[in-house]
Amino acid sequence: MTLFSSLKRGLRTFVGDVAQGFFAITHNGMAVVGLTLFFFVVAMSVRPDLRNITEAKLINWLQERQIDETGIETDADAVDRATATDPRDLPKQQSNLAYWISRKYRVAPEPVSALVAEAYDLGPRNDIDPTLILAVMAIESGFNPFAQSHVGAQGLMQVLTRVHEDKYEGFGGALAAFDPVANLRVGVNVLKDCINRAGSVEGGLKLYVGAGNFKDDGGYGSKVIAEYGRLQQVAKGIKVPISTPTTAVEAAGERLESLWEKAQRLSPFGSDKDKDPE
Repeated sequence: MTLFSSLKRGLRTFVGDVAQGFFAITHNGMAVVGLTLFFFVVAMSVRPDLRNITEAKLINWLQERQIDETGIETDADAVDRATATDPRDLPKQQSNLAYWISRKYRVAPEPVSALVAEAYDLGPRNDIDPTLILAVMAIESGFNPFAQSHVGAQGLMQVLTRVHEDKYEGFGGALAAFDPVANLRVGVNVLKDCINRAGSVEGGLKLYVGAGNFKDDGGYGSKVIAEYGRLQQVAKGIKVPISTPTTAVEAAGERLESLWEKAQRLSPFGSDKDKDPE
């Protein structure tokens, strides 16, 4: 056997041994990884507390990576907490109201849409016209969920939190007065009680504003009833001006807003607006 043949044979043997060793190492390594993952999954299923800790650490790690990349501390649950609905997804009456209220009170239509939908859900269950609920919100806070009066009435429905604090216990405490939906639900409960006690809407509004022991309510009831009437017309599709323009510029601006609203309603990307209200 020549020297060249011996070298060739030795090299072939060396390469074969290296290949077998590499296969054995990687095969065993994958087996170890597989076993590790198996026992990890078993541990997670047996110990929910470990699973929760692992998930929390993973989420924190992902959020830290996001902060590093954008410089903004993120919160994936924020969209679930947002009180907002696309007005084009609402039934026609509710959509009419959402757009009109948005224009008049200069608030975004999406959060207003969520409040309109909530009012339409609460109204029938409390024997109150939904547009009356919206009228009370309009006069009380102008749809500002963070409003507070000089006597401590808070939120959309301007409920006296210190008097009705017990009603917020199911929402996590008194600070829920500034959560739009929580405040709306508590306010409707108070309004219903006032109307039942007084025996009429007008009398109920007088009690609601805290003027039960006074000769009159300072015009509060008249304002709510007037807005109530306007909202009823809006819900029916009747064109109701948001205000009486005092200048030609304001009149032109209102016409432009009306045209923009109509364009939004006719958008091909929205939902069917001709379906019957729920």
